[in-house]
Formats: sequence, structure tokens, C-alpha cells
Amino acid sequence: MDYILEVKNLRKEFKNFTLDNINFNLEPGYIMGFIGPNGAGKSTTIKLIMNLLKNNGGEIKVFGKDHIKYEKKIKDRIGFVYDENYYYEDLTINQMKNIVATFYSKWDDNQFNYYIKEFDLNPKAKIKTLSKGMKMKFSLAIALSHHADLIIMDEPTSGLDPVFRREILDILYSIIQDDSKSIFFSTHITTDLEKIADYITFINDGKIIFSKSKDEVLESYSIVKGGIDLLDRDTRKEFIGLRETKVGFEGLTDNADKMKRTFGSNILIEKATLEDIMVYSVRG
Repeated sequence: MDYILEVKNLRKEFKNFTLDNINFNLEPGYIMGFIGPNGAGKSTTIKLIMNLLKNNGGEIKVFGKDHIKYEKKIKDRIGFVYDENYYYEDLTINQMKNIVATFYSKWDDNQFNYYIKEFDLNPKAKIKTLSKGMKMKFSLAIALSHHADLIIMDEPTSGLDPVFRREILDILYSIIQDDSKSIFFSTHITTDLEKIADYITFINDGKIIFSKSKDEVLESYSIVKGGIDLLDRDTRKEFIGLRETKVGFEGLTDNADKMKRTFGSNILIEKATLEDIMVYSVRG
């Protein structure tokens, strides 16, 4: 199997945080959502993949090649969108584009102009005059204009309005209609991923909780609701995470059948969303 992105036993140690034994793979033609609360290790993982940080162990392969040894070749084929602005504030969109274009062997001006128009950006506007959303649109236009085979995005939709978020998702969805391209998309806005992701990799506190197909994830977890009188010391332990109020509880489980056996008809069982899964797993 040829993976576009392979992360094996990845480790990075900081003073008060360790990214511990991270493993996941992404095949061509798919979108992988990378979820987790702030501070879970999402940006660190992406910086390691992009070789902006040095790891303490493990290996990363992109397009089947070692990400350090073949860094230049690999980056030529990656479209990268950060959550922070890294452009020269005093230049215009067009001036900045002219600098960036020289780094890519397949730079396509027609494509760039198409996206600038599509995103309603003024090529003569200085970058410092752009709103956060417009800077993100500019970043996207750059990332999508050199025929990249892998798009990596770090929180690309945070701070954007729902209408434009939907637009971005449509663009991403159309990109992977080409079976040779993939997208790796980190976010804490899980509703975006429910619309377009094929796979979900969930990281919490520097560890991978799971990396599975989205359908498998959404089928495995349920939300259980019931009266507070149903809970005791033993039944509380059955939940991955629990929220209690004066009148009742809501809990996350990955074993709905067992819950039915335990509580019978006293509970309500609903499908869990990605947000439920993330929030309850983190809360514990």
C-alpha cells in the first residue's frame, strides 16, 4: 500500500509536554481530520511533518520518502495552510505571490488568479490591511495554486464565518475528486469534518486515542441519557466521560449494548457527534 503520509512511532519531548508514540497513515484520495483540544499536540505534529521541528524518535514519510532527506522535493508537492500569518505585512497580495511562486516548480498563475477572484481578494491590497478571514483565503489561494498532491492545514477554518467555511469545505471536497491527492486537516471545529472527512485521527494530551474511518468512529460511540438515580460508583466507571446535573446525566460509551443490559429501558441512547466524542473523552 502506498501512503501519501506515514507517521510511525513519532516522539517529541518538551519540558512539560511529550508527543508520545504517534502513529497514523493517510492514503491517496482521502481527507483526514486531525482533532483534539487546544494543546493536545496537533500543531506540534504538523510542524514535525513539515520538518519545522526536530523529533526525538520515530519516522515520517511523505509520498513514500523520508521527510528530512527529501524535504525540498516533498515540500514542492505540499500545499500548506497555517493558522497564523507568515507573510510580509507591507507587501501587496501580488508582490507576496511573486515571491512565493519562485519556490514551486508547478506554480500556476492562472489557478492563483482564479482563486483570488473566487475569494474576492484585491491583488493590490497590502497584507496588513486584510482581515483574518482574508489572510486565510490568501493562504489557501497560495496552497491551491501549485498543483500540490497533499494539502496540510492547521486550523484553517477557525475565525471564519460559516458561509466561507462551507465554501472552503466544498473546495477541499472537489480537490480530492482527483484520487491521487489527499488532505490532512487539523481543527477543533468538528462539525466541518463531519461533512467532508473520510478518516478521523483523535489526539489528546500527546497521545493518539484513535485513527479510524469517520463512519467507524460515529458508529462505535453513543450518548446515553438518564436520571441521576441510575448512577452509582460502579455504573459511573462504565462511561468514557460523564456530565451530571441535578436532574440527570449524559455519558459517552463505545458499548451501547452493554448499557442497554445495565440500565434497560430507563435510558435514552443517541448517536454521538465527533464533538461529543472529543469533549467527553477529554473530560473523562
